[in-house]
Amino acid sequence: MDAKEMIARRAAQELSNGEVVNLGFGIPTAVANFLPEGVEVLFESENGALVFGGAPKLGDDDPDVGNAGGLPITMIPGSSCFDLATSFCIIRGGHVGTTILGALQVDQEGSIANWATPVAPGKYIPGMGGAMDLVIGAKKVVATLIHTVKGKSKILRKCTLPITGKSCVSKIITEKCVFEVIPQGLVLTEIAEGITVDELRSCTEADFTVASEIKPYQL
Repeated sequence: MDAKEMIARRAAQELSNGEVVNLGFGIPTAVANFLPEGVEVLFESENGALVFGGAPKLGDDDPDVGNAGGLPITMIPGSSCFDLATSFCIIRGGHVGTTILGALQVDQEGSIANWATPVAPGKYIPGMGGAMDLVIGAKKVVATLIHTVKGKSKILRKCTLPITGKSCVSKIITEKCVFEVIPQGLVLTEIAEGITVDELRSCTEADFTVASEIKPYQL
């Protein structure tokens, strides 16, 4: 299992039966493939779809039906497609229970930067999409990301990229660990097999405390 699948599988366990769930670009789009048995949720895509299943098999995809990342989705009984205005009424109206977002950076205050990759002085790609609405409209924000890039931590004391939302993330999931975000900062609650807390501190810029009952990474 590669790191991205590991993160997606762990993130899927954050979902509760019956809630409306938005999945962001990148790693989160795979979460729909790993729902725990017995858990049924209503997936919402910010580009205008509600209620859909996992990724279709090759050849079964419909080019007119995709998620916010442009990847094909499976329409199931009860699915609907609609315009952006309706989609953002759902989001801004507070009807999304959980949003799982990819992130370029998160920090120990629970802020997230997930849209701005600098490509030249003052220039960034890709665009910010609907995440700024999601971090305010959803009841729970889960950030998913690879722990380091080129050896540098992506979990920081303070985001250096333009932030998508300030102090809005409640949980951070990487391939190495899971952090809860509380008002006092980050709390390490789960750690992957073969990694020690000291090793995690050495590759994490942010400060964090360790839960009294730290668990193995839940897959």
